[in-house]
Amino acid sequence: MTNPSILILPGDGIGPEVMKEVRKVIDWYGQNIGLVFDVSEDLVGGIAYDTHGTPLHDATMEKAQQVDAVLLGAVGGPAYDNLDFGLKPERGLLRLRKEMDLFANLRPAQCFNALAEFSSLKKEVVSGLDIMIVRELTSGIYFGEPRGIIEEGNERVGINTQRYTESEIDRVARSAFELARRRGNKVCSMEKANVMESGVLWREVVQKVHDEDYQDVELSHMYADAGAMQLCRWPKQFDVIVTDNLFGDLLSDAAAMLTGSLGMLPSASLGAPMANGRPKALYEPVHGSAPDIAGEGKANPIACILSFAMALRYSFDEGKEADRLEAAVESVLAEGYRTADLLGEEGVDPVSTQQMGDAILAALNATL
Repeated sequence: MTNPSILILPGDGIGPEVMKEVRKVIDWYGQNIGLVFDVSEDLVGGIAYDTHGTPLHDATMEKAQQVDAVLLGAVGGPAYDNLDFGLKPERGLLRLRKEMDLFANLRPAQCFNALAEFSSLKKEVVSGLDIMIVRELTSGIYFGEPRGIIEEGNERVGINTQRYTESEIDRVARSAFELARRRGNKVCSMEKANVMESGVLWREVVQKVHDEDYQDVELSHMYADAGAMQLCRWPKQFDVIVTDNLFGDLLSDAAAMLTGSLGMLPSASLGAPMANGRPKALYEPVHGSAPDIAGEGKANPIACILSFAMALRYSFDEGKEADRLEAAVESVLAEGYRTADLLGEEGVDPVSTQQMGDAILAALNATL
């Protein structure tokens, strides 16, 4: 029996630093639990452009299609701001999502008790928060045609098209309902059916999927702008939120700050099952490449480590080991370890990226 395979794409900025800590965690599982992974590494983003003249080489894309899971750090940086749009580092990430057909983006927003007072909201509003935003990832306004900047009369016009098919909405709705069955059994679908025809179709299809196959799951509908307000007012009313590509991008970043820092939040992008029954999958932290602190050892590796925990759960059917890793992170935070992005307490000195990784390894050792 072959070992499960992982392709690691550290990317740019702080990506290589946080991914180094993930590699240590992956090695720990092989050495201590007997959970061994075949790990390979390649380039994506700006570093891929510097090396190959493209943000994602065809050979790397082929590798991503063949492995059981892809772990990505971050892409981008100011050095690439003036590149042609099609060569920007972010296009490498978008190509991975599109060609792997990773249509369901899972973005959890979980507030660890040790960080409840760090949120900009009151402790009672966020303490114990555990919600999941399921964002459609391969269609909508980021991919719709026509798009571009054209000349119209004496001025330029920017065009982006919001476009969804019934089947695209159907499959991401089913992902949300299936996920809800393993959680709080509640889904809120968010769109703008009051002003957008795509929103009308979205609401109709989600309701149809529910009525035909998921009547046991509680379903509600909400306009996305009202949903943003409710996330700030009382986020614990939600369990699973399903929404389109643009609104999911906005709402998940808003939800991220309920937990105190983007440096805490992982994500999973899942597609259709492969021959082995596992979904095609890419895991990445929600945070960006943070070029202002790259190479300084200040980055928080927790989001990337928790992304690996999501891989354990969704790609490798290792839910207990995912729980072990998440519990190790929570215990480290409870002990007072803080990277610079989590500092809000007087008298607490920040730990480095490596020190946080080492603390999590020590917490894992304590579970043996």
